[in-house]
Amino acid sequence: MRLEPRLVEVRKSVLRQNDLVARELRERFRRAGVYGISLVSSPGSGKTTLLEKMLTLLRPGYRVAALVGDLATENDALRLARSRAPVRQITTGTLCHLEARMVENSLEGWDLNTLDILFIENVGNLVCPASYDLGEAMRMVLVSVTEGEDKPLKYPTIFNSADVAAITKLDLADACEFDMALGRANIQSVRPGMTMFGLSAKTGQGLQEFLAFIAARCAEWRRAAAAG
Repeated sequence: MRLEPRLVEVRKSVLRQNDLVARELRERFRRAGVYGISLVSSPGSGKTTLLEKMLTLLRPGYRVAALVGDLATENDALRLARSRAPVRQITTGTLCHLEARMVENSLEGWDLNTLDILFIENVGNLVCPASYDLGEAMRMVLVSVTEGEDKPLKYPTIFNSADVAAITKLDLADACEFDMALGRANIQSVRPGMTMFGLSAKTGQGLQEFLAFIAARCAEWRRAAAAG
């Protein structure tokens, strides 16, 4: 019984330290004019494939880059390198999420002034990443049609901590008998008014609309950053 309060204190201390580093990162991004976007999802949602597509499509008009988190291997970084955008891998070992200090360390030697948009792909997990601010300007949560419509109800915290939600792998919706109306309704029941997109990296469905949304949010953020 004596251990429980101690564990709570340690957790609060860890999160407090993470928030301090995240605040410094956010200010660093603001000074450099870098719009940070983090992606969170369960494993297999298609976020790496979607990110590769977004990097490829955005690269002609924006200076984009990505940090990729995973427990082991550099497979995701190698895949994203095909977009020809700068990519760095963060290997977390046993940790099931990224922390602000990991992002900070991974930026060492990287001139942020040469970037417009930095994507941060978190470890596949819908639980732990919800508690860790990474200094991003926008957090995007993804759920694929292969996972079912109830993920927002099972993992409400990650949806409440995100700014935008995307239902991915739309090209498989019919095969999976995914109820799009129910999926959207479940997201809205957890986070009323949340901006949502339906996307398919394979067919390109919804991508142009979503990239236009990113461009608009980035421009809005830049104006606010420049103003103070």
